[in-house]
Amino acid sequence: MILTITMNPSIDVSYPLEQLNIDTVNRITKVSKTAGGKGLNVSRVLSQLGASLTATGVVGGHFGNYLTEQLDKDGIPHAFSKIAGETRSCIAILHEGKQTEILESGPEVSQEEQAAFVANFEELMADTEFITISGSLPKGIGHDFYSLLIEKAAAADVKVLLDTSGETLKTSIESDFKPFLIKPNETEIADLLGKEINSESELIEALKDKEFDGIEWIVVTLGADGAIVKNGEDFYRVEIPMINVVNAVGSGDSTIAGLAYALSQNKVPEEVMKSGMVTGMLNTQEEKTGFINVDNFDDLFNQIKVEKI
Repeated sequence: MILTITMNPSIDVSYPLEQLNIDTVNRITKVSKTAGGKGLNVSRVLSQLGASLTATGVVGGHFGNYLTEQLDKDGIPHAFSKIAGETRSCIAILHEGKQTEILESGPEVSQEEQAAFVANFEELMADTEFITISGSLPKGIGHDFYSLLIEKAAAADVKVLLDTSGETLKTSIESDFKPFLIKPNETEIADLLGKEINSESELIEALKDKEFDGIEWIVVTLGADGAIVKNGEDFYRVEIPMINVVNAVGSGDSTIAGLAYALSQNKVPEEVMKSGMVTGMLNTQEEKTGFINVDNFDDLFNQIKVEKI
């Protein structure tokens, strides 16, 4: 089973407008409200791929109940810990080919609520082979929280795919217990090491830094340019075909889902890389975030080129 973790989930509200008018009323005729957060995008794509999974994290209040009801409707198994605070909302206004977002920071999670989640997490690991940890941490939780989860996963021989950024990512990779896979972009790699990266060769040199020792997979996503991947001591260049992009939001989460699914199926490294790229691309071809059309999987899969560097 794959366990997906979303510590700061949200109700994602999408408002499509032909034009956003400032300092006046904008009337909406069509609105979309979905169970959101990076880890829940991962969950949806895993479900569409037919994976065995459970979604977890923390939820609270009326919006927390609404979120779990939406997961029930989507047929996604879940086992969230309850908190006193209200689950946040995040608003995306789609207008004139642009996307303006209004993101709530989310509720504060107490020490007692954190301990309850960790206890729940340890129980869920009993049937788990891979864990995906995605996104930011809510207020009240320290940057080392993911390191704690990774340490407990290591003790249970469970592999963690980590997709976060900033100080939380830095703290996690500097811990004695390493994630199995990380998925940073070029900018995040540069920020972690405090140096500029201006070429593929510089990126590859950066990935050899001792900061990344002990991490089995580093998937550096490059948008339309594909990815540079380090697996063990080997480096790969992944080239993807040109596609028509409808909505790129959630593509990184979909990539994590594809990687986790392929790893859970014991695919060879080339197939793991291709699967991650395919699910990321499939998400960009859909209006909804964290959705893919699996009927198009094989066609894109066969167009991806993986070259060992």
